[in-house]
Amino acid sequence: MSGAAVTVASRIDELVTRARSETGLDDFGGDSWREGLEVLVASALTEARLNALGEHMLHDSIVRTLTNRLQIEDWFTRHPEIEDQEVHVELLGVGFPRTGSTALAALLGEDTAVRSLRTWEASSPCPPPGLSAEDDAARIAAAEAVIELQGGVAARLQAMLPQSATGPMEDHDMMCLEFKAQVFLTSARIPSYAEWFLDCDMEPVYRGERRVLKLLQWKTGPNRWQLKSPTHTLFLDAFEKEFPEARFVMTHRDPSKVLPSVSDLYNTMLQIGNDAVDPLEVGDLNMDQWGTALDRVLEFRAAGRDDRFYDIGFAPFQADPIDEIRGLYKWLGRELTEETERRMNQWRADNPRDKHGTHAYDGAEFGITEDRLQQRFGPYRARFAEYL
Repeated sequence: MSGAAVTVASRIDELVTRARSETGLDDFGGDSWREGLEVLVASALTEARLNALGEHMLHDSIVRTLTNRLQIEDWFTRHPEIEDQEVHVELLGVGFPRTGSTALAALLGEDTAVRSLRTWEASSPCPPPGLSAEDDAARIAAAEAVIELQGGVAARLQAMLPQSATGPMEDHDMMCLEFKAQVFLTSARIPSYAEWFLDCDMEPVYRGERRVLKLLQWKTGPNRWQLKSPTHTLFLDAFEKEFPEARFVMTHRDPSKVLPSVSDLYNTMLQIGNDAVDPLEVGDLNMDQWGTALDRVLEFRAAGRDDRFYDIGFAPFQADPIDEIRGLYKWLGRELTEETERRMNQWRADNPRDKHGTHAYDGAEFGITEDRLQQRFGPYRARFAEYL
């Protein structure tokens, strides 16, 4: 997306034109998405250090997002009855990344009584799942190919981000529909976007997320959902307005383990499509993003909402995840059936820790010192000491 002669408006026009051409559709469902795209494109044009692959990947990800918007609106236009679907988000996973939350979501995803967002439908929600077994199978195969390609381009990602085409996925793609998504920070050096993102209006994101969940459950059900993404930790006030029924499971791990690990993840992903990635910038970015997130969740919980959170520490979860899940189910008032527990144990057997190798990292590479961690995350450590 580089080039001095390219303007933000002309680049957005190019992206929009391509999405409309590929789909034959025109209606994006309003223009609330445009602000985020303008900030993203402006930041990429003026601040990023994208190489040719990175430009191609970012360009294609934006077009895919616009295409998804067009297709979602088309389905609602042709089938207005989808709007009548009732959506219940029962549980939202929040907290730091790199805290065992991915494994927790995968295990919870083995319970067929509750719906998780699956990898293959997150990136391509249309046509709605359940309409065509052949089409669903093709998209599952496409998702598997993407995961394999990512592992080939950056083999270390397999150790850091174990994924399955049919397993649960964080809802980044739904947030991307408004171009208000933390995942863009792993694509390019875009500090202006990163700063804007922390204080953007997320209410349109969550209104849009509800519509996508309606679409996904329309033919497959159930309408009870459990979602997960550390990004939501930044925006729980906005999330609560759209999903007031939600309760939260918060995973914990000491920041001295989390911040170097997540910085290494960002660094690895940025190196795929960017030149001259600066690890110190990556460390500063994550200290700022996750420091703000933890400040906000502490405030959110302190405002009379602590009883809506269930806390899980990294070490006990690693030692006996099923026992931790039993406690979570009791708190939720859910039944953990023998069949669901059997499926969870089978997932554990099929996905042992370090299946794709170990993930080694060094905080010093990212300028993350114990003094900085204690200064920024001291209140978090004090509040949740029993889980760290």
